[in-house]
This record gives sequence, C-alpha cells and structure tokens, in this order.
Amino acid sequence: MVNLVVDEQGAPPLPWLAAPLADTLAHQRGHALLLHGAAGVGTLHFAVALAQSWLCEGHDGHPRPACGRCPSCHLVQSKLHPDLLVLMPETARQAHAWPFPGDKPEDEGKKKPSRQIRIDEIRHAIDWVARTTSRGRGKVVVLHPAEAINLQAANALLKTLEEPPAGTRLLLGAGDPQHMLPTVRSRCHRVALAAPPTEQARDWLAGQGVAEPEVLLAAAAGRPLDAQALAKDGVSAAAWRALPTALARGQAQAVSGWPVPRLVDALQKLCHDAAAVGAGAGPRYFPAGSVPRARSPQALHDWHQALQRVARHDEHPWHEPLLVDALVAQASAALTLRG
Repeated sequence: MVNLVVDEQGAPPLPWLAAPLADTLAHQRGHALLLHGAAGVGTLHFAVALAQSWLCEGHDGHPRPACGRCPSCHLVQSKLHPDLLVLMPETARQAHAWPFPGDKPEDEGKKKPSRQIRIDEIRHAIDWVARTTSRGRGKVVVLHPAEAINLQAANALLKTLEEPPAGTRLLLGAGDPQHMLPTVRSRCHRVALAAPPTEQARDWLAGQGVAEPEVLLAAAAGRPLDAQALAKDGVSAAAWRALPTALARGQAQAVSGWPVPRLVDALQKLCHDAAAVGAGAGPRYFPAGSVPRARSPQALHDWHQALQRVARHDEHPWHEPLLVDALVAQASAALTLRG
C-alpha cells in the first residue's frame, strides 16, 4: 500500500499530488476544506500530506509542502503526531494501519468493522480540538471519506465546521460531494483533484512493478491506485485481457475469489464496452479486439438492467458462489464469440 505522507526526501506520497499540494497551500486560507476527487486518485493521501505541511516545523511559517525531515514530519510519518487526528471508518483504519483512540487490537475479528464514521468518533474529535495544541502549529482533523459520516455524526459536526477553535483546520475527503449532507458541504471551501495525466500514471505504475500498466489503468478508468489494487490482488493485464472471452464462455473460474463489488464493476465495464463495440466504437476499459459482441441489443439491455439491480445491493450478504455463478451465466447469455 502506498504511504500516505510526505517522505524524508520531501516527496509527496504520489507524484501527481505535488502541484495541487503547492497550489492549495499557497491559495487556500479556509479552516474547513472539502477535497474531492475520484476514488483511486489519492484524496486521502492528499489530505494527510496537506495536514503534514500545515504542521511542518521545518520551514519559516510560509505556506509550502512539508519538509519530511523535521520532528513534526517524523511524528506524522510514524502516525503519532499529537496535533493530527485522522478519522476513517474502521475498515479504512485497519487497511491503512492508522490508529484511533479507543481502538483495541484484541477486538479485531470479533465483530464486523464499521464502514461509517460514527457519532462517538465525531464527539471525540470535537473534544480533541478543544484541547490546547501540543506543538504550537495548530491542530488538523482529517475525515475520509466524508460520505461515510453518518447523519447523526454529520449533524454533530456542523458547529465545529462553522466555528472551530482557533488554529484548528478540518479536511474532508470525498469521492462524490453530492452524497454528503448539504449543510456539511456548504460549510467547506472546495478543492478538486483531477486524475493524473495518463503518461504520468502509467510511469508510476510501471515503477511500482505493474506489468503492462496501460491495460490495468484503462481497466481502472484512469485511476492509478485502483489499477495498483487490481495488480496486487492478482489481476494481471493478461487476465484482464482474457476476461471477456472467459465470461462469454461462462467460465466462472476466471473470477474465482473476486469480491462481488469488483465483479459487478468489471461486468458493468464489459457491458459498456460491448455496447460501444456494437455501435462501431472502440472499447474504453478492455483492450481492443478482446470484447465479444452482444447477442442482440435486447440481450445487452436486459443484462445492463440486471447488473444495475445487483449493483444497488452489492454489499448485501449474498451467498457469493451462487451469485457469482448467476452473474457469469448472465454475461454468457448476453455475449457471443461468433462474429
């Protein structure tokens, strides 16, 4: 997993974040910022690097990216800075190994980790910002993803967003701000993060050891972190290229072990590309020449509707093997390998 912080050489966690980081430090003076960008672009990395830069003790107080070498930066790098609080759902905290007061390692595995930022965590943050800063550079709260703040927690946060204690900044990271409470959005200054240029993202993935990075980058809709996640989970460029034919043949073993959300996402992308190929255009997500044709426009339409229904409930506790078999059978029924 990619580190979330500016390293000891002063390099941002992701190379394409360098320019927006410098620009935000130079021009944003608000105490509450809503950082939004597509999943897989690095919104959380940007938020933590921005917080680290505000807390950095290695420069003369002028807004500039973190040095990566001062005591404050070292504390952020070790996830122990007393003036930085990172609020994420339990699932994300575990994935990034980021501690939160009250988390107990012995509790892991005893219950399903939450996918929400809950009201007791927001109340802890409100109490935390009211205390005196430890190192004199103010305090920063990072909340990510902001869409995971449940309704009660969001309402509890409003007053602090509007009138935080002096020296406190709040950073809310989001993939889609429209899924946030409007009263939360309206209290924040927005900073939009664009996807990196294709060449830069491809070079970065190659540097991470991803073979044929252009294939997985297209599979992830240009989002390099999502492409890296595919590679780490064993989805190679060759496997992605072969997937449409395997699904058209009803070979469920091609997606053995895939979580349902990932499979549904891949099937929706294949459905899109089959429609594009049928209309005489090129595919977007799969390599050219790898996408079978639809059996008929009606078959493609029915498949699309079926995928939409499953996508609305992809976190439902399905009997996964049965659902996977059904999804693959639907794909096979909609596609044909005949010219």
